[in-house]
Amino acid sequence: MTSTLLHRPDAPTEPDAPVMAAIVQDRYGPPESLRPATVPRPVVGPDQVLVAVHAAGIDRGTWHLATGRPYVARLAGIGLRRPKNRVAGRDVAGRVVAVGDGVSRFAAGDEVFGIAEGSFATYAVADADKLALRPAAVAVEAAAVAATSGITALQALTEVGRLAPGQRVLVIGASGGVGTFAVQLAKALGAGRVTAVAGTANAELVRAIGADEVIDHRREHIDARSDRYDLVVDIGGRNPLRRLLRVLAPTGTLVIVGGEGGNRVTGGAGRQLRGLLLSPFVRPRLTAFISREHHESMDALARHLADGSVVPAIGARWDLAQVPAALRALESGVTSGKSLVLVDDTDADPATA
Repeated sequence: MTSTLLHRPDAPTEPDAPVMAAIVQDRYGPPESLRPATVPRPVVGPDQVLVAVHAAGIDRGTWHLATGRPYVARLAGIGLRRPKNRVAGRDVAGRVVAVGDGVSRFAAGDEVFGIAEGSFATYAVADADKLALRPAAVAVEAAAVAATSGITALQALTEVGRLAPGQRVLVIGASGGVGTFAVQLAKALGAGRVTAVAGTANAELVRAIGADEVIDHRREHIDARSDRYDLVVDIGGRNPLRRLLRVLAPTGTLVIVGGEGGNRVTGGAGRQLRGLLLSPFVRPRLTAFISREHHESMDALARHLADGSVVPAIGARWDLAQVPAALRALESGVTSGKSLVLVDDTDADPATA
């Protein structure tokens, strides 16, 4: 899936000011509201790092930022009337080209991955605390899609879900970005049995990444069997709370990740809130959370990537100009795993490019 990026004049700049290719968005809307443009290169701040972007990742969060939905997200700081960050994209992998005065963890030339503001561009600025060194054994493409989904899955399992070795884990939405990481991380962290919920087309994918058992949600509900789970990680799921309670062990934990479905105002956040309100009155523990973007989680994730216990499932590859099409594919549900955007593939791993 390749095409040529068209550089469009975007805004007047100083004659000698450095510019870059980027995907920008001036308003909330469908994926087609994003467009290629030539824009000024960002300037690094005191606690920031300037990264020459090799590749970037796409997940559901990218879609929410583009559409501005659910509307409650705008109140949370993404911008009320238009996107706060004009250049789109967050997951990033690339090479450090400059660091701010307060940065000591990185130096020019370091290969890094993490979360930036505006990774759909040839250069992006990131807070130093949101980056980690890319292990030498990890390909650029794998690192580019890892940060957001990987740390969300890791925190859901450990910090919130309190996964203990030998426990039975159910991952709902196992074929998506966070789900493919959750299945692998659960196995790596010692889960006794991992059951994945996915559609018919993705059953083999989730088995290949380590699921011990697969429930095809197109053929049966998760509570159709007598199995009970110590930890249920529901990623953007649409199962009502009563059904989730039926599959939990008496002392089990439910972690609701994301908020797909629902209405345009609150999205799926209403289900999370109902779970938190119900938790004091039922025996299982019902939780929800928003992931914490910090290098400590990324460093832990990097160790799993480096030892091969977690291998990002890259579903589709796109070039920079195709970001709107990539978001449309994500919206339609035809993608699995993580979508990769190749920005500068000169340093890409030939075996995976």
